[in-house]
Amino acid sequence: MQEILEYLRGLSPPEREAFAERCHTSVGYLRKAVSTRQQLGVELCIHLDRESGGVLRCERLFPGLDWDYLRKAAQRKTADELADSHPNEAPPPAVCAGGAIKSEALQPCLVEAGVAHV
Repeated sequence: MQEILEYLRGLSPPEREAFAERCHTSVGYLRKAVSTRQQLGVELCIHLDRESGGVLRCERLFPGLDWDYLRKAAQRKTADELADSHPNEAPPPAVCAGGAIKSEALQPCLVEAGVAHV
């Protein structure tokens, strides 16, 4: 988790605040979580991965989860939902460029896995 602090150090103070805001957290919370070795929530790990452009990988921040399986499940679920509502359109990607997961696409899979709440 030290990589979070290293990443934050590479940002200017306004960039740090903006990054934390985009991740729906605060710089203070991230620093405290790292210093106390607190396990970050799955959704926060996804936000950190996405907003850092993949520098902070959710697989390293929350290693006990089968991220590859969840990515595939999110893609299947997104494709199935779109096929039901718009059978002639391609599904929107559940995974961003660089492999970061879009948390809104993954949310139903996380709920089913018991690691997130509705």
